[in-house]
Amino acid sequence: MDRYFVDFRSDTFTKPSKEMLAAMFNASVGDDVYGEDPTVNELQDYAAQLFGKEAALFCASGTQTNQIAINIHVKPGGEVICHEESHVYKYEGGGIAKNSGASVRLLPGNYGRLKASEIEKWIMPDDIHFPVTQLISLEDTANRGGGAVYDFRDIEEISRLAKATNIPLHLDGARVFNALAVNGVEIKKYASQFDSISICLSKGLGAPVGSLLVGTKEFIHQARRVRKVMGGGMRQAGFLAAAGLYALKNNVGRLTEDHAKAKQLESAFLKLDWVETTLPVETNILVVILKDEIKRDSMIRKFEESGVKVSAFGPGMIRLVTHLDISAEDVAYTIEQLKDI
Repeated sequence: MDRYFVDFRSDTFTKPSKEMLAAMFNASVGDDVYGEDPTVNELQDYAAQLFGKEAALFCASGTQTNQIAINIHVKPGGEVICHEESHVYKYEGGGIAKNSGASVRLLPGNYGRLKASEIEKWIMPDDIHFPVTQLISLEDTANRGGGAVYDFRDIEEISRLAKATNIPLHLDGARVFNALAVNGVEIKKYASQFDSISICLSKGLGAPVGSLLVGTKEFIHQARRVRKVMGGGMRQAGFLAAAGLYALKNNVGRLTEDHAKAKQLESAFLKLDWVETTLPVETNILVVILKDEIKRDSMIRKFEESGVKVSAFGPGMIRLVTHLDISAEDVAYTIEQLKDI
């Protein structure tokens, strides 16, 4: 009998369903570098219309879409304002400096979120001693904030500030559909606040590969060139785009199920005497803070011995992420194992 195994390390561990695989194998394909892959074109058109933008570009990853957007928005010597725990800064290999020659202004904020009042303080004046502020980048949901969701009124305020100061506003929306499932804002109204948005298809939506970048036609025209320079031009990518289309059309509405499972796990963890607390669970990410931080790695090993994989998330912290491959039975099994860990 196979050993029971549950993987909470990330929602990137999702695998295509039978229905998604069928869509992939039946996809019509062409050469996307020539703009002739019909399924890629369909995905891009669908995403652009969904978000109320003029155009979209299919790319290999969220890091790629973020880095392309930053490269277009900023010039070498400029500065990007972002949260100190943001993915574009912490987890993209120093790409802002390497790819775009820009510096970053790292700001603190509640659970990975920024306020317009704090951003406004750090927009650089026209002074030769300072880098020119050329981009504001937000992340919603905020991974390092435990999947925290922005209050839409805060986004609107930041957007007004960006427009008033003529600074583009980019969204790292790796889990933007998780945010929209919580805030209830109409998608086009939400998207209208941003000049560019990166959307991941390979996390909670379940596609095996890919992210989308949306914006104006001119912006996406430039993005196609930058993607090519970064080695991201793909040929018969329709097989992958078909998975993305299936994900957008079928897997968005069920994200609230993942959120409910994360809340169920949170309740169970908070009852344990070795748990100090958790970051508030709003979406599909649970960050558990241990009372004794030096036991983190031994706890992770104990979880794995019980058939449950979790990830380290900083000193004394472990992370669990729910997704479409985590069943109600998986959650129940995990809670049962907690009694012996």
